[in-house]
Amino acid sequence: MRKRVFAGGLLALVLTGCAGEFNKVYKTDDVGYRYEYAKQSFAEGKYSRAATLLLDLITVKKGHDDAEEALYMLGMSEYLSHDYESASETFKKYYKTYPRGNYAEQAAFYVGQALYEGAPEPRLDQTPTIGAINAYQQFLDFFPESELRPRAQERLFELQDKLVVKELLSAQLYYNLGGYFGNVNSNTESNYIASIITAQNALKLYPYSKWREDFSLIIMKSKFELAENSSEDKRVERYRDAEDECYGFLNEFPDSKDCAMANKFIAKCKKVIGD
Repeated sequence: MRKRVFAGGLLALVLTGCAGEFNKVYKTDDVGYRYEYAKQSFAEGKYSRAATLLLDLITVKKGHDDAEEALYMLGMSEYLSHDYESASETFKKYYKTYPRGNYAEQAAFYVGQALYEGAPEPRLDQTPTIGAINAYQQFLDFFPESELRPRAQERLFELQDKLVVKELLSAQLYYNLGGYFGNVNSNTESNYIASIITAQNALKLYPYSKWREDFSLIIMKSKFELAENSSEDKRVERYRDAEDECYGFLNEFPDSKDCAMANKFIAKCKKVIGD
């Protein structure tokens, strides 16, 4: 027990000593010493400490020979300490200030990379995802021969898939809400229509998506349910539309596990429209 208490006390002294040293460096007027300490902290993996020093130093260093290095190191310190929002802004600032700088290629890449790391899961707002896509695309346009190109392309496809999944979840949600409200109801109708429109727009935007069959299935099911829950004056027309959609699904996905469902819908449609 005494050994544990002693070890804990020793660790506290070490940490206190480190904090004391950092505070002295942070408060000193010796800019050169602060910068060297920041560089040492970065090399030792103490990225938060390096970022704290560099955030002040980039203003002081402006116009000096090492200003470019300081700004890029700040961006990397923020990125490696998982402050992705700040990192993306710093890399943008670097590239705008030094478009032909020593780290221009890396900074352009890490604008997208930082936004990629901070992108939320598909159910949430995808503004950062769209920002990352635009940043990667800009990087690929400006540095088409970069060694980082394959990595940027891989991330770009991954982010685009995330947008597709968000649309798929939205279309499915509208479909589920259509069934939730019950029969012949304005909410039922509007939700099935919203499901159809969302899925159709996604197919226009992402025609070669690996979720193409999933979107097509939602459209088929939504059109059939829309017909089932229609008022008398719209039923025949909507059953015809649903039948056409079912045939289209069978033609495009003849090996789908949902072909039986499509055929079942077609049989029901024929009974109503009298073909």
